[in-house]
Amino acid sequence: MSPSPFSRLSICAATVGALAIAAFAVAPSRASEDAVIIPAPAIDAQASDAIQTAVVAGGCFWGVQGVFQHTAGVVNAVSGYAGGNKSTARYDIVSTGSTGHAESVEIKYDPKKISYGKILQIFFSVAHNPTELNRQGPDSGTQYRSAIFTTNDEQKKVADAYIAQLNAAKVYDKPIVTKVGPLEGFYPAENYHQDYLTLHPSQPYIAYNDLPKIENLKKIFAANYLEKPTLVSSAKVTN
Repeated sequence: MSPSPFSRLSICAATVGALAIAAFAVAPSRASEDAVIIPAPAIDAQASDAIQTAVVAGGCFWGVQGVFQHTAGVVNAVSGYAGGNKSTARYDIVSTGSTGHAESVEIKYDPKKISYGKILQIFFSVAHNPTELNRQGPDSGTQYRSAIFTTNDEQKKVADAYIAQLNAAKVYDKPIVTKVGPLEGFYPAENYHQDYLTLHPSQPYIAYNDLPKIENLKKIFAANYLEKPTLVSSAKVTN
């Protein structure tokens, strides 16, 4: 993938085609990946008074960031890189698929308003397709893998249990391929990647692949939906 963010336009056009983009203009609720209504996790993290951090990866970070910026209880959601070294946490290098990084989103959230389990439920339901191996929609490569980077043992316990629960319930046609592992470092992406969905809603890639995720969030998780997104440019995180 080219280091330019606009390279996704050509990827999307080649994969989806002009007719699909035109069809989206008529029916904006249609997504390249349909949302899946799934049960809440049977095991969840205990509530805390302090702001907590969750880090997930599920394809292009533009859409995942956008979903959680529209999620109540999230105080900041930042696009970035996780899984590799700090020295290679640059878009042009990550795009080669050789760094170990995945395009990821760091989610700061208030556990009094939203739980870690609810964040994972939204992640698995509307933010991405957890059964696709090393790809999401038109994007392929290990940098687009499905992953949960845990910050403590409790998060790992919740994530592992939830994946087992969803696989046992057979809510997807295929097994979940999401990898769960400890977060060794998160590195924010370049400024031009931040708030990308909100700033570029008419870009064909965003319009076809990502805006339907926001509509699905609003429809399936109405109680957790924020009409006005919490943007990186205006977020206020106290800790």
